[in-house]
Amino acid sequence: MKLFRMMFFSLLFVLIALPAFSAGRLTYYCSTDIPWCELMKKEFEKRTGIRVAMTRASSGETLTKIRAEKSNPKGDVWWGGTGDPHLQAAEEGLSQPYNSPKLKELHDWAITPHKATGGKTVGIYLGALGYGYNKELLAKKGMPVPKCWNDLLHSAYKDEIMMAYPSTSGTAYTTLASMVQLFGEDGGFNYMKGLHRNISQYTKSGSAGIKASARGEITIGVVFVHGAVKQAVKGFPIEAVAPCEGTGYEIGSASIIKGARNLDSAKKFIDFALTADVQSMAAQVKSYQVPSNKNAVSPPEAPDVSSIKLIDYNHALYGSKAERTRLLKKWDAEVKVLPR
Repeated sequence: MKLFRMMFFSLLFVLIALPAFSAGRLTYYCSTDIPWCELMKKEFEKRTGIRVAMTRASSGETLTKIRAEKSNPKGDVWWGGTGDPHLQAAEEGLSQPYNSPKLKELHDWAITPHKATGGKTVGIYLGALGYGYNKELLAKKGMPVPKCWNDLLHSAYKDEIMMAYPSTSGTAYTTLASMVQLFGEDGGFNYMKGLHRNISQYTKSGSAGIKASARGEITIGVVFVHGAVKQAVKGFPIEAVAPCEGTGYEIGSASIIKGARNLDSAKKFIDFALTADVQSMAAQVKSYQVPSNKNAVSPPEAPDVSSIKLIDYNHALYGSKAERTRLLKKWDAEVKVLPR
């Protein structure tokens, strides 16, 4: 009888606990700012009941992680971060196709990476590259107001600029690729060498520079324009700059990792992430990228991309493994090694 009671209560416990597990699970890699990552996690759990385990890392770091886990994938979905690493993941067979029913609601630019990769990645937002500067520090140090990329080469900005390593940050790689497209390869690398002389510190994350600028630790941070706007909205003395020569841009993307253990949950997350009202929630965490869903609402503080001179950024070429690897290797050999 005692054994029967033990079996009965064990079975009862399983039956009670079963609904908690029935909704499913998701392992989620996120490459945007932590508050937005957490908002997406909490809202997805709230709407679906699916339990989410989240890891936040930069685009470059996440690509490296997914590549290292290729034989035994740990993640299910990768959301956010610049599109180039997502394109490379698709090329390397690290992600898998998915045709969300939400595709018909997206801007054409968001569909471009989806078509280019056979459905392995999709655009979730657009952001123009630029930089931000601390107005108070600039005035205090008597430095000229920068308006263009070439302005950042001025000797007045020696040790006053912060950006990330192109190998770890999608923002910094987009900067490198943009300079090559703006000025030609020789001119682009000469530009990066000149900028290197004024760099105070290279960081892992692309947003670290503008956050340091907001805190008054550095004058200028190379970042996507919306990242500078975010700090200004928070009340910091940051001025966002869309450089006069023109600039590159990111198509922030989302991908399902090949071999995802929780594939159904991953598909639901992609559908969720492409939904208009979900994308409109970005304003709650002061994220000001242009949303990919045509029906999503951009906050009034968001940069007016129509007023920014965007170059014809070749995402297919500069998102490829061969070109990315070549440019990063060249940057390490010709720029990183130079004294500052």
